[in-house]
Amino acid sequence: MLRKIKTVCLPVLCCMALALVLFQAPAKCYGFDIEIDVSPNVLNIQSESTIVTVHTDIAYSLVIGATVFLNDVAIDWWKSDDRGNFVAKFVSDEIKTLDGLIIGEDNTLVLTGYTTGGESFIGTQDILVIDNVPVGAGGK
Repeated sequence: MLRKIKTVCLPVLCCMALALVLFQAPAKCYGFDIEIDVSPNVLNIQSESTIVTVHTDIAYSLVIGATVFLNDVAIDWWKSDDRGNFVAKFVSDEIKTLDGLIIGEDNTLVLTGYTTGGESFIGTQDILVIDNVPVGAGGK
């Protein structure tokens, strides 16, 4: 009788262990955090700026540029800075028209992307968003 139980239990336990390993759904998460510096750090909705620049502390050679987004806005172009770090450029009008921006308050910008090794990364920074009509030349 004991032999019959061992014969049945062992395959059942093996199947259960295999099912646990194979059917675990991976959780969506980011591989690591990076530091970012958004320029300008005060975004004027009324300005004639054309580019929002995001400096990072991740090596240029590690980033797949086309995978980089800022609050779901696709990157426009990218380059390396003088330290070899990744710099992302975004069309200013696309950032100025993000849903949920609150004028007169800090808003969080989130940079996401993937490395050449398939790891994901994330960096965040709060910037102030304002809506001031720029003063004309000569301060008038």
